[in-house]
Amino acid sequence: MGVVSEFKEFVSRGNVLDLAVGVVIGGAFGAIVTSLVTDIIMPPIGMMLSGVDFSSIVTTLKAAGPDGKGAVTINWGKFLDAVVRFLIVAAAIFMVVRLVNKMRKPAEAPAPAGPSAQEVLLGEIRDLLKK
Repeated sequence: MGVVSEFKEFVSRGNVLDLAVGVVIGGAFGAIVTSLVTDIIMPPIGMMLSGVDFSSIVTTLKAAGPDGKGAVTINWGKFLDAVVRFLIVAAAIFMVVRLVNKMRKPAEAPAPAGPSAQEVLLGEIRDLLKK
């Protein structure tokens, strides 16, 4: 089997298509979560903390030169944004996985019923014939 035919078989299985759809939806979901955190969640939190703009929280290690370039900063606010974004995505994924696991759980099989009336009657006949 040639490489091309193996590749065609691999792509046509459906798993690759499912993965591609998942990546595209995940990217779109990431953009939504980014907007949620940056535009909706962090502004009220910053307002409660005396009007702090989280994106501007930085520690300057080296000031910018005369041309305005070369500054070295640690961007704490952006990092905090990323952490909140991660927690929201992780919680959403956890809920989806939890839901899927509940749906996959096999239904409990009903307890086996006792023997039918016909089986009981046949058992009695067998016992009578043994005597």
